[in-house]
Order: sequence, then C-alpha cells, then structure tokens
Amino acid sequence: MSARVALVTGASRGIGALAVAALLDAGWQVVGVSRSGTVAEGAEGAEGMPCDVTDADQVASVVADVVDRHGRIDLLVNNAGLIETEVPLWEADVEEWWQVMVTNVRGPFLMTRAVVPHMIAAGGGRVVNINSGSGTKERADLTAYCGSKSALARITGGVAAAGAEHGVLAFDLAPGVVETDMTHSMRMHEGRTEWTAPRDVTDLLLAFASGELDGFSGRMVRAGADDLDTLRDWSARGLPDGARMLRLRPWGEDDPLAT
Repeated sequence: MSARVALVTGASRGIGALAVAALLDAGWQVVGVSRSGTVAEGAEGAEGMPCDVTDADQVASVVADVVDRHGRIDLLVNNAGLIETEVPLWEADVEEWWQVMVTNVRGPFLMTRAVVPHMIAAGGGRVVNINSGSGTKERADLTAYCGSKSALARITGGVAAAGAEHGVLAFDLAPGVVETDMTHSMRMHEGRTEWTAPRDVTDLLLAFASGELDGFSGRMVRAGADDLDTLRDWSARGLPDGARMLRLRPWGEDDPLAT
C-alpha cells in the first residue's frame, strides 16, 4: 500500500491533468477520475477510472474501489467543473445553467461525502477544492459559475469546521487564469496574452498536500497572486477571523449585521 494516495477528479485535461502530473512527480500514488476514465498523456504511473462525479452510485463505487486497492485516500482534489455560455441570467439556457450548478456543487459534495469517512478512519486527510475568484464577486454573464463557486466555498468551510476534530482539512485553491480548453472557450479571455503559470498552481497544491499551509483550512488562496513564502508565514502564525473567507461586508459599525 502506498503511504500517500491522491484522488483527482476531472483528471483527463486542464488543471486536473496538471495536478495529476505534479502529484506523481512528488511521489504520490495518484488515481485520476474522469467521464472517459483516462488521465492526460504523459502521466505514466497514474491510474485512470471512469466516473460521473454527479452520480452518487458511481462515486461511491469508485471511492470504495480505490480504498480496497490502496487502503486509504489521503488527498482529494475536486477539480471537475463546467462553465456556461456568457450571457445574462434571463438569456441563459435552463439545462446548461443548471448543469453547471450540478457539476460544480453536487460533484464535490458527493466526492467529499464519500471520501471523508475514510480519511477520518485513517486519522485525517486533506480536501482541495479548485475554486475561483469568480465565487467572491458578481458577474453579469456567469451567474451559474459564480454561484457554484460561492457554494463550493461554503462546502469547503463546512468540511473544515466539521473535520477539524478528526484531522480533516479543506482548502479552496483558485488557479487564476491558466491557459486551458475552458479558458480559451470564454469570451472574457479573448485576446488574452498573459496567463497564470501552471507551476504557480501546482506549487500551491503541493504545499496544501504536504501540510505546509494547514493554517488556511477553510480559506482561499489564489495562484498567480499569492506568494508561497508569504502564505507559509501566515499559516504558521495564524490568520485573523474571517480572513480569506466569504463574509457579508457591513456598511459600518452601526450595521445590525456587523456582528
């Protein structure tokens, strides 16, 4: 049995493929799941398994299979996600809009729900949710994506709060704007020439996986903006209450919602 086992969703391309390769290089045993059951080319040593992360039965079966074969899951990377056509809400296609919510929220919910009990039984583990800065603000044309990422942050925070006593930590990793098929399909990135370096994303992921940033459990970091040494320092000394978390901003001290 491998000492460290990682399960990565959406592993066939994009950020999921980057995560698989980085974890393999760092010595992890990696299982990548995708609808096709494949992992990216060049990820020799990773296992690929087919799974629709929105299907509860498939998720339960895959997680049970991984635990049966490897004995444990130390790291879960919830990466699988969708984005909708960039239009105002009232112009959105109903099925497309809702499928973004289902994939980006139900998927991480089901995977985390299936994996965390095994982490608790083993004494702990870490969940990294690939989130987005879009979940912290409004956009006129991506209401499903922004809403789903806000919801994902609440899942991260809830898992971190409930899992703390069991040694289970959870983190939001916003990857910035990495050059992928998804970002190239988005109107907002047409003509973009500057992209977030993949290494910036994988360095943060590996720091989470190794326990260097455990002080950020329940909180968000962003590749391409955050400096890793600065994050290590804040993790060691502790962050202020509410820092790097979604919070309602009051209008002032006399706001009744300020406390």
